[in-house]
Amino acid sequence: QVQLVESGGRLVQAGESLRLSCAASGNIFSINAMGWYRQAPGKQRELVATITSGGRTNYADSMKGRFTISRDGAKSTVYLQMHSLTSEDTGVYYCNAAITPYAGGLDYLYWGQGTQVTVSS
Repeated sequence: QVQLVESGGRLVQAGESLRLSCAASGNIFSINAMGWYRQAPGKQRELVATITSGGRTNYADSMKGRFTISRDGAKSTVYLQMHSLTSEDTGVYYCNAAITPYAGGLDYLYWGQGTQVTVSS
Protein backbone atom coordinates (compact mmCIF):
# COMPACT_ATOMS: atom_id res chain seq x y z
CA GLN A 1 0.00 0.00 0.00
CA VAL A 2 1.11 3.53 -0.78
CA GLN A 3 -0.20 6.67 0.85
CA LEU A 4 0.20 10.32 -0.03
CA VAL A 5 -0.72 12.72 2.75
CA GLU A 6 -0.94 16.46 2.14
CA SER A 7 -0.68 19.07 4.87
CA GLY A 8 -0.35 22.81 5.30
CA GLY A 9 -3.63 24.03 3.88
CA ARG A 10 -5.46 26.68 5.89
CA LEU A 11 -7.22 30.02 5.77
CA VAL A 12 -4.92 32.91 4.84
CA GLN A 13 -5.34 36.55 3.88
CA ALA A 14 -4.76 37.78 0.35
CA GLY A 15 -1.11 38.58 -0.23
CA GLU A 16 0.18 36.04 2.27
CA SER A 17 2.36 33.02 1.60
CA LEU A 18 1.77 29.37 2.36
CA ARG A 19 3.75 26.15 2.04
CA LEU A 20 2.09 22.81 1.38
CA SER A 21 3.71 19.44 1.98
CA CYS A 22 2.92 15.99 0.69
CA ALA A 23 4.60 12.91 2.14
CA ALA A 24 4.62 9.52 0.46
CA SER A 25 4.84 6.35 2.51
CA GLY A 26 4.31 2.62 2.20
CA ASN A 27 5.65 0.09 -0.30
CA ILE A 28 7.91 2.35 -2.35
CA PHE A 29 10.90 1.29 -4.41
CA SER A 30 11.26 4.59 -6.25
CA ILE A 31 9.34 7.80 -6.76
CA ASN A 32 9.44 9.35 -10.20
CA ALA A 33 7.51 12.51 -11.05
CA MET A 34 5.50 14.25 -8.35
CA GLY A 35 3.05 17.05 -8.77
CA TRP A 36 0.46 19.40 -7.37
CA TYR A 37 -2.99 19.99 -8.76
CA ARG A 38 -5.85 22.08 -7.47
CA GLN A 39 -9.59 22.19 -7.79
CA ALA A 40 -11.50 25.39 -7.20
CA PRO A 41 -15.20 25.30 -6.28
CA GLY A 42 -17.27 24.49 -9.35
CA LYS A 43 -14.23 23.98 -11.55
CA GLN A 44 -12.24 21.08 -12.88
CA ARG A 45 -8.99 19.95 -11.33
CA GLU A 46 -6.05 21.76 -12.91
CA LEU A 47 -2.30 21.38 -12.99
CA VAL A 48 -0.27 23.57 -10.66
CA ALA A 49 3.25 22.18 -11.03
CA THR A 50 5.24 19.01 -11.46
CA ILE A 51 8.77 17.94 -10.65
CA THR A 52 10.74 14.98 -11.96
CA SER A 53 13.05 12.76 -9.94
CA GLY A 54 15.91 14.75 -11.46
CA GLY A 55 14.46 18.04 -10.28
CA ARG A 56 13.11 19.35 -13.56
CA THR A 57 10.03 21.47 -12.93
CA ASN A 58 6.98 22.48 -14.93
CA TYR A 59 4.40 25.07 -13.99
CA ALA A 60 1.01 26.15 -15.20
CA ASP A 61 1.41 29.56 -16.79
CA SER A 62 -0.70 31.31 -14.16
CA MET A 63 1.48 29.93 -11.34
CA LYS A 64 4.89 30.86 -12.75
CA GLY A 65 6.74 33.32 -10.58
CA ARG A 66 4.46 32.90 -7.55
CA PHE A 67 4.64 29.16 -6.84
CA THR A 68 7.69 26.96 -6.38
CA ILE A 69 7.65 23.18 -6.31
CA SER A 70 10.47 21.24 -4.68
CA ARG A 71 11.09 17.79 -3.29
CA ASP A 72 13.12 16.05 -0.66
CA GLY A 73 14.08 12.66 -1.98
CA ALA A 74 15.25 11.35 1.36
CA LYS A 75 11.87 12.13 2.89
CA SER A 76 9.79 11.22 -0.16
CA THR A 77 8.14 14.58 0.22
CA VAL A 78 7.09 17.22 -2.27
CA TYR A 79 6.48 20.84 -1.32
CA LEU A 80 4.60 23.73 -2.86
CA GLN A 81 5.64 27.21 -1.76
CA MET A 82 3.01 29.79 -2.69
CA HIS A 83 3.40 33.57 -2.55
CA SER A 84 1.11 36.55 -3.15
CA LEU A 85 -2.00 34.46 -2.76
CA THR A 86 -5.30 35.76 -4.07
CA SER A 87 -8.88 34.56 -3.75
CA GLU A 88 -8.42 32.88 -7.14
CA ASP A 89 -6.01 30.45 -5.46
CA THR A 90 -8.73 29.10 -3.19
CA GLY A 91 -9.38 25.41 -3.65
CA VAL A 92 -8.43 21.92 -2.67
CA TYR A 93 -4.80 21.14 -3.47
CA TYR A 94 -3.91 17.58 -4.33
CA CYS A 95 -0.53 15.97 -4.77
CA ASN A 96 0.23 13.00 -6.93
CA ALA A 97 3.22 10.79 -7.51
CA ALA A 98 4.30 8.18 -10.01
CA ILE A 99 5.62 5.41 -7.81
CA THR A 100 7.31 2.10 -8.54
CA PRO A 101 6.35 -0.15 -5.64
CA TYR A 102 9.07 -2.78 -6.21
CA ALA A 103 12.16 -3.28 -8.33
CA GLY A 104 11.31 -4.02 -11.94
CA GLY A 105 7.68 -3.11 -11.41
CA LEU A 106 5.51 -0.67 -13.29
CA ASP A 107 4.82 2.91 -12.26
CA TYR A 108 1.50 3.58 -10.64
CA LEU A 109 -0.02 7.02 -10.18
CA TYR A 110 -1.19 7.74 -6.66
CA TRP A 111 -3.18 10.71 -5.35
CA GLY A 112 -3.52 12.25 -1.95
CA GLN A 113 -6.82 13.22 -0.35
CA GLY A 114 -6.24 16.94 -0.72
CA THR A 115 -5.74 19.89 1.57
CA GLN A 116 -7.99 22.95 1.61
CA VAL A 117 -6.51 26.36 0.91
CA THR A 118 -8.81 29.33 1.42
CA VAL A 119 -7.65 32.84 0.62
CA SER A 120 -9.72 35.61 2.12
CA SER A 121 -9.78 38.99 0.47
